[in-house]
Amino acid sequence: MNVDFTSFDAPITIGTVALTVANLDASLSFYEERLGLRLHERQGNVAALGVGEADLLRLEERRGARKALRATGLYHFALLLPTRVDLALALRHFAQSETVLSGMADHAVSEAIYLSDPDGHGIEIYRDRPRQEWQYPNGQLKLTTEPFDVAGVFDELLGMERAWAGLPPGTTMGHIHLHVAHIAPVETFYRDVIGLDLVTRYGDSATFMSSGGYHHHLGANTWNGVDASPPPVDALGLQWFTLQVQPSLLPEIMMRLETAVIPTTPHDNGWLLHDPSGNPILLTAH
Repeated sequence: MNVDFTSFDAPITIGTVALTVANLDASLSFYEERLGLRLHERQGNVAALGVGEADLLRLEERRGARKALRATGLYHFALLLPTRVDLALALRHFAQSETVLSGMADHAVSEAIYLSDPDGHGIEIYRDRPRQEWQYPNGQLKLTTEPFDVAGVFDELLGMERAWAGLPPGTTMGHIHLHVAHIAPVETFYRDVIGLDLVTRYGDSATFMSSGGYHHHLGANTWNGVDASPPPVDALGLQWFTLQVQPSLLPEIMMRLETAVIPTTPHDNGWLLHDPSGNPILLTAH
């Protein structure tokens, strides 16, 4: 059964994620051949990838760039597949291509595969369970980390001759998960200024927030250390991620940013700003 994505009616979603990479040719080889994205455009040391629709990733090469340790920034970005069959095809492809995985998990609302690109950027490939299967014990959405049902996922392919053809049309940037310095100010920013809702916390070290009742569009954790600093501008990692906002909400958000004295800079049909941990955001109307 497929998810009815329209039922979420989320006014705020995640769009393009922009990353700094050390070797663009090596990154494109990974993202096209291993992950199954398609090259949309390449100009010099910058490339955009996706599934033939909106850009999902923007990669910019910076030779000699290194990963900053104990810094804020990207934990992982998460590509949402339309169906469980698509997840099964991806898993079979990863096995056949001997792609190294860093983990797999059942999160009750979703099933997820984890891996990293050549520069160590974290990636999640997942599918959502139908929303009517989500559980709300004591009024709170159930999110778990349980063993991934490998056999059950592969059973989706029984009697099917469909071959791997890359990630399918309809794949979207489902969510992003960030390293932050402190949970409380980040939660306050994304809730009170941006307008996301708090879904759940994992103790004092992680928070999950969403729009429109989704399980999460944004995760944040302090697993790189409380008081972690933003990485140097020339480091590998997150350049910015896009927060796509319904146009009717944008004036109110811009007013809250001004009231909170959070600087914004016009950039690529949107406004560039930073959360309290220095993570860069491209705010756009969508």
